Amino acid sequence: MSTESFTHRELPRLGKRVFRLGLAANYGIDEAGVRAALDRGINYVYFTVRGAMARPLRDALARRRDELVVAAGPLVGYFGGSVRRSCERTLKKLGTDYLDVFQLMWLGVGSAWTDGTLAELRHLKESGKVRALGVSIHDRERAGRLAADSPLDLLMIRYNAAHPGAERDIFPHLAARQPHLVAYTATSWRKLLKRPKGWDGNVMTAGDCYRFCLSSPHVDVVLNGPASEQQLDENLAAVARGPLTADELTWMRDFGKAVHG
Repeated sequence: MSTESFTHRELPRLGKRVFRLGLAANYGIDEAGVRAALDRGINYVYFTVRGAMARPLRDALARRRDELVVAAGPLVGYFGGSVRRSCERTLKKLGTDYLDVFQLMWLGVGSAWTDGTLAELRHLKESGKVRALGVSIHDRERAGRLAADSPLDLLMIRYNAAHPGAERDIFPHLAARQPHLVAYTATSWRKLLKRPKGWDGNVMTAGDCYRFCLSSPHVDVVLNGPASEQQLDENLAAVARGPLTADELTWMRDFGKAVHG
């Protein structure tokens, strides 16, 4: 994998090219940090009502809408009406005519795959308010089935060195329809940043966690959730190092197994 293909990816279902390190802003980064991220080339953003993203993202969308990919979804999505209203509220809040990705969140726990929710998602896409449909999901086997056979354009999945099961349960099912794949929980909720009992080698950094995810050709984007602009700088510097070496990958897999226990 070249450095260019490591850092950037074309997303045909969205018709846009993205920097593969995406941004979530619900872990503490302030408005100045969000603006810095957008100014430095991060253009895939996962928007939630939590955090300080709304104002800087709205300003950026007013200037360069065609460059940015905005993903969002309802906090609770059990009924078609709530899905529709969530989309409309987000459009109004961000001052944009469409969302690039609209997704049911934490499918099976915070949202439901029903005739009603699916019909509303399809209607939002057909009306032009949404460009692509997605879900976030932790059930890997179900995600594999949805990857192979569903109207979804994108899956947002858990994938990290401690939980690499997507390599078995999801990645093999992508070929037929080629939905886009976004990885999150790259640090395994920071567990990968701590030394596990009995481990005497190096400990992964957040940047290592993102490089691990991006070294898979199946992952289009990995979300980072920095708490500060300093952490953002560290994550960007890590990604600039490019793909993992074979030795780095072996070390990270061994470390992930130790963390998982």
